[in-house]
Amino acid sequence: MADVPLRPAGPVAAARALVLATHAGPALAVTVVATLLAVAAGMPPGRVALVCAAVLAGQASIGWSNDWLDADRDRAVARADKPVVQGAVTPSRLRSGALIAAAVAVVLSLLLGLVPGLLLLVLVASGWAYNAGLKRTAASVVPYVTGFGALPAGVVAAAPGTPVASWWLVTAGAALGAAAHLANVAPDLEDDLATGVRGLPHRLGARRSAVVCALLLGMASLVLVLGPEGPPTAAGWAGLVLALPAVAVAALAGTPRFRRAAFPAVMLLTVIDVALLVAGGATPA
Repeated sequence: MADVPLRPAGPVAAARALVLATHAGPALAVTVVATLLAVAAGMPPGRVALVCAAVLAGQASIGWSNDWLDADRDRAVARADKPVVQGAVTPSRLRSGALIAAAVAVVLSLLLGLVPGLLLLVLVASGWAYNAGLKRTAASVVPYVTGFGALPAGVVAAAPGTPVASWWLVTAGAALGAAAHLANVAPDLEDDLATGVRGLPHRLGARRSAVVCALLLGMASLVLVLGPEGPPTAAGWAGLVLALPAVAVAALAGTPRFRRAAFPAVMLLTVIDVALLVAGGATPA
């Protein structure tokens, strides 16, 4: 993979390109979710900050490895939204950043303890496995299911007393991960097929992927509301109401007009659900 010479740019523009290449929106959303869960699990501030830093490093490594490994594919289909296609950053720089961020994620995660550290690193390993080739197979959803299911388990395991995450939290995480995969791929189905990528959403087709994504979102929201012990809280019902627009957008992701809106809707819903979970006082363990 040959590097394209960088366009002349100052340090601010170079830093901006690196931030964009992390897939900043999803990376931030996942980090916020993990941080909110750490707060809900009753961690002291220093430990919450460590969870936040570990997850953020892992997300940066996944984003950078994606744009590094896909640089030739992205150039082939002229993905103008990609900094590496714009010439703002080279694949070799992304490779270095991805490896360094992965090493930082390993160190920070294991500082939380062996069990929580390994669980958090399942998400990082899943992201790398997806980028390295699983995205091209019928098992493309597996890294999302395992990674997003392991994330809440790892955060809760890092809390005082090493509790075990509730079944409903892990189930909802896995369902949201699968929905995120289907929604994330939706805008790029044709470009992916043109460059030899044929994951599960490509095999299902745009319309069936959209229906499955909507069903998964609805299921995850119901599990988050009805799973905790006791009657649903007002915050839980509010989350269910707020889920309806996201489910509707996901269901329409089979049409070109709504494809790019589906993934942000899934990520926003995930953050809102977890925020309301914390506000409602539900115990994640």
